[in-house]
Amino acid sequence: MLQAIDWSRPWYDSVRTAAGQLSEDVPFMDTFNAQAAALGLRNHLDLPISFVPQESLPDGTAYEAFIGATGGVPTRDNLHDFFNGLVWLSFPRIKVQLNALQAAQIALDGVGKSRGPARDGATIFDENAALLVVRDGAAGQALTAALRDHRWRAAFIEQRASFGPDAQVWLFGHALMEKLVAPRKAITAHTRVVVAGDDFFAMDHDARRHWIDATVARDLAGHGLSTADFTPMQALGVPGWWPDQDDAFYNDATVFRPKRAPAVK
Repeated sequence: MLQAIDWSRPWYDSVRTAAGQLSEDVPFMDTFNAQAAALGLRNHLDLPISFVPQESLPDGTAYEAFIGATGGVPTRDNLHDFFNGLVWLSFPRIKVQLNALQAAQIALDGVGKSRGPARDGATIFDENAALLVVRDGAAGQALTAALRDHRWRAAFIEQRASFGPDAQVWLFGHALMEKLVAPRKAITAHTRVVVAGDDFFAMDHDARRHWIDATVARDLAGHGLSTADFTPMQALGVPGWWPDQDDAFYNDATVFRPKRAPAVK
């Protein structure tokens, strides 16, 4: 299963440290549990995080509520749950905050047929989010505005030089990572913009990851989450993430679609 993953792809940089500790000779859940213990990961009730077989989840118990109540993360032997484990090990504070939000909503409203806006936002974040960290200043503001307005040429061509020195994309969503095992041009992330100062861009990779984890978790705790917090961004449109990113590539309106005009009342 894991042989299908091309670890050279830049979109896996955000979980590369945790993935680097995997061994072909050890089941990945064993490695995940060893890493979680070494990192001292705990949930919002201060229970230790561990990865448990899917069969540990009782019938009728919501997945998020189980994690909140026990610290156990039900894990199947598939790519979806494999990437979920890597994200827990890479961004534990964000994962804990998302789980706390989801568990609280379930306790308040039950599981129900509809998640409601808070749980919808948390689920989208968990499954399909990318974090776009932009340097505080004019370049970051211009890039953010272009993405929110779906001005793809402005974002990916005119602002191309900003990616790297002034803007970095860190994948978070485990379903998004799973989809990118077989990359397609249309794969689109729900992107959350994070503004950072100059210090962030001078840090090494793991220090930047820790900063993102702490900063985003703190923001979620203070301000909550809704689906309006995201803007779409095509993963393979990120400069340097795919070959042949020429005019024809970005002119494909079936993927890089203009923003819809507001409905006339």
